[in-house]
Formats: sequence, structure tokens, C-alpha cells
Amino acid sequence: MQKLFTERAHLMCANMCFGIVMSVDHPYDEALIRRSMDRLSAAHPFLKALLGYEEEQNAYYYRVTDSPQTGLLLEGQEIIGTDSAVVMDTYRQLTGRDWDLFEEGMLKIAAWKMGEKTCFLLVFHHLLADGRGALGLSEELAADYGSGIAPKPAPEKLISSKEDFPDDSRMPLISRILVSRANRTWAKEQQKVSYQAYHTFADAFLKKDAVSHSLSRILPEEMDEIRQKCHENRVTVNDYLLARMMIEDRTRKVIIALDLRDRLGFYQEGALGNYSTAFSIEVRQSQMKKAKDPYMLAREVHEQVRKKMARPSDLYLVLQCYADLDPGLLDAAFISCRGDFPSEAGRFIGNMFFGFGAADGYSVTNLGKIDSSSISSAYFIPPASPAIRKTAGILTVNSVLTVCTSERV
Repeated sequence: MQKLFTERAHLMCANMCFGIVMSVDHPYDEALIRRSMDRLSAAHPFLKALLGYEEEQNAYYYRVTDSPQTGLLLEGQEIIGTDSAVVMDTYRQLTGRDWDLFEEGMLKIAAWKMGEKTCFLLVFHHLLADGRGALGLSEELAADYGSGIAPKPAPEKLISSKEDFPDDSRMPLISRILVSRANRTWAKEQQKVSYQAYHTFADAFLKKDAVSHSLSRILPEEMDEIRQKCHENRVTVNDYLLARMMIEDRTRKVIIALDLRDRLGFYQEGALGNYSTAFSIEVRQSQMKKAKDPYMLAREVHEQVRKKMARPSDLYLVLQCYADLDPGLLDAAFISCRGDFPSEAGRFIGNMFFGFGAADGYSVTNLGKIDSSSISSAYFIPPASPAIRKTAGILTVNSVLTVCTSERV
């Protein structure tokens, strides 16, 4: 049985869904879609999981059932392309309510006819996977559906204790003191947020939380030019994209999501679950004023990213925080800031550590670059965390880079 550990931060927090949209080079075939999903569910236990709960320990876990739990929306409607309005409308429909994870699975899939291709929308709850895991599952679906390549079994092994983190990744002293104080306050409050209370609140919250989405693409010719300029400035394409967001949105601080799979020795290839962290970079005001173009600012961004990635105490900070906080306090962080749940400890952690008090942040999640013979095009719809004003989701497929933004209206 896999209990929620660091994943618990994604449990009682609204807008923890995100999507992968892809076109697969195979004509629409509903029976084949269902067969592919059965084969994926046989390989990935969490596709058969619902949420479970142990009241005595106040512990949530992945309750693996005997049957697939993925919700399928297979109407067979014809659309022109992956950018068709119906795709994003369906995404908003699926994410415009809070999923009751005790009753429904953590993945929903819609599919449309697209000429001689099939367009898929996969909507993930963050408890099922992080962005990189979601992309891997999407690639497996495309390979099975498009080419008959069966997915390989992938036993789940999640982060389960602080022992899974590097020894030198402990939180700074001041953060440990603040977390310890919040845990003591929470213990004195003797409260507990029930899943049903959160679910009722989150459902109402999502109905009012307006989020818009937009797409932009950088085609291979332009990408070659960007890569050349990045090489000349000794920065990465991701540094450039971060700098461009800073300039366009006039923000000095951006939060970056980073995949940790290669750094965690216990990770099983192909497994779902969460293996990512996040850290923020902040450039100086003087650098913002001097920046005449994103490549100039990207140099400063590059240096900030390099320093953060070289310090485990910075790189693992958010995960160490999740691990040190009382699990019940994690449950209370969002609802204490935005709902009618009076908790001093919850409000403190929600505001001070997670920024839930107001959606003021900016973030970038780059899933990287893939080449695929089954997927002709794809893009990543990033989650709209309640702490974030605007998130850019980046994915490069077959040399075409697509940016999809989730932004509060």
C-alpha cells in the first residue's frame, strides 16, 4: 500500500489538474482506445486506484482496485486540429469541478476524430503523476494505440520518508523553526479538515475561479535561431523562456518546476506518482532595468538557476517542507487561507510558505523535448495553482516548441 507523503500537498488544494493534448497518427478507433487503456492499466497500478483513508493515523493512500478507473469521453466528434476550441472547452469542463477521488479515478481521457489521426486530451490529477510522468504515460498510450507497442509494467515506488532525500538537503534553521512552531500550534488547535469539507469548498471555489488559456508556438526555423543566440550567450533555451516571461510580465521572481527522477535512486522507470520539486529564482531590480532583451537577462537567470540546483537545501526545500509539516496541517493550508476554516497554523503555512493568500506568483514548467514516430504534435496544459497568477507550460515535440499558459482572468 502506497501512502501519500509529499503528495499530500496536492490532495486538499484546488486546481491540481493539468493536461496533455496530442495528435496520434492513427484513425479514430474507440475499441482500440479502450484496449490501449486496459493495457496501460495493467502496467500502471495507479490507473486502477481510488483514494483511501485510514482514520486512526489520519493517512490517505492509493487504494488500488481490480479494475481501471480512468474516465473515458469518447464521442467520436470530428475536429480540425489539436487547437480546436472544443478541446480546451472540454478541459475547462473537466477541471471546472473538484473530482471526488474516493469515487472516481485520477485520469480522464477525451478523444476526437482528426482526419486520419486521433486527438487525445489526457487530464491528470496531480496525485496520479507529475508533468514528466504524465508525458511518459501519454507517449506509452500513443505507442500502443498508434503502433501496437504494449506498455511495460512499472511498479510504483514513491517518496516515502525523509530518508529518500540527500543528507545535505535539510531545510535552513529558520525554516525548521517556523515549521516546528506551526506544527505545535496546529496540535494545540486539535482540528482536522475532512476530505468532504474540503471537497465541498473546492467545488464551489472552482466554479468562481476563472482561468484563461492561450497557445503559442515556436517553429523549427525560429527555434534554430533561438538556440544559436542562447549558445552565443552561454544560456539554455529554458533560461531564455524564463527571462522572456520576466520581461513580458514585469516580474523579477519566477517559480520553476524541476524533475528529480534521475537524482532519486529508488525511482522505477515508467512509474507514475510525483518526483518533482520547485524553487524560485529572483533577479535584482538593477538587472531588470538594464535588460534590453531576454538574452541579456537570461545570463542572470542562468546564474540563479545554477546556484539553486547546486544547493540541495534549495533544490529540496519544498519537499522537505512537505515532509516536516504535520499532514493534517498540510490539509488545512489552502482552505484556511481561502475558505471558512479558522486555523492560525493553517493560515500561517498557507500564506507564508505556499502563497495561497493571493494568486500573485508566476511559474514555468518545461517538460522538455521528445521526438516521436506516433505523436505528430502535442502540448502541455499546466495546472493553475491557487498561489499562481500565470503559469507557462512548455513542451517540445518533433522540434516544435509549444507554450500553453494558464492565467487567472
